[in-house]
Amino acid sequence: MVKPFDLSGKRTLITGSTQGIGKAAAACLVKYGAEVILHGRTGEKCLHAVRETGAAGYVLADLSRSDACDKLYRETGPVDILILNASVQIRKPWKEITAEDCELQLQTNFKSSFRLIQLYAGDMEKKGWGRIVTVGSVQQTRPHREMPIYAASKEAQMSLVRNLAKHLAPKGVTVNNLSPGVIDTPRNEEALSDPNYARQVMAGIPCGFAGTPEDCAYAFLLLCSREGRYITGIDLVVDGGMHL
Repeated sequence: MVKPFDLSGKRTLITGSTQGIGKAAAACLVKYGAEVILHGRTGEKCLHAVRETGAAGYVLADLSRSDACDKLYRETGPVDILILNASVQIRKPWKEITAEDCELQLQTNFKSSFRLIQLYAGDMEKKGWGRIVTVGSVQQTRPHREMPIYAASKEAQMSLVRNLAKHLAPKGVTVNNLSPGVIDTPRNEEALSDPNYARQVMAGIPCGFAGTPEDCAYAFLLLCSREGRYITGIDLVVDGGMHL
């Protein structure tokens, strides 16, 4: 009898997986049998995350560089599951955003997603099985007033998911997006440490609290598993109702 959500033998790459949502996804997929390769920018953080998650190893690359995606593919080779979690978020008044700020976020959050899918999808098509999950944001529908480029990059990525899902579905490859809301991660730690700001944020979440990375992890498991085979082109929102 096949175990539910069994990922045994499924080679997996998760970008931006040394902390927060990416690391929780790695730990969850390892628990269900996947061979997970972590990704980060520093060896020290990657080694620590490997020890904590049980991942098989890690690769280093700075996805703000245009040549980083090809470097990643050369180092990992084909994978069965690709989770694109790495992103850059710059918070500034919109009139102060520079061309460099724009390019950094667009390259990391959107261009690298497209290039990585280009590189890894071909092997999945040949095998007749693959799972690709991009990580979006509740800002796709509720953009933060001081993060317009971040929000735009995530909405562009969602458009890419809807487009590529149609191309890859006949080959047994699903492409989906997972959009977290306010999740208690190191990225949000400083902002949520302000009690007044935290109260204001929680008031806009029907569930009334911030999520944890583990709240996202099992959503990844569904989208990456055999059981998720009939789900493609969707935006799975994990936000406690914040988008409503």
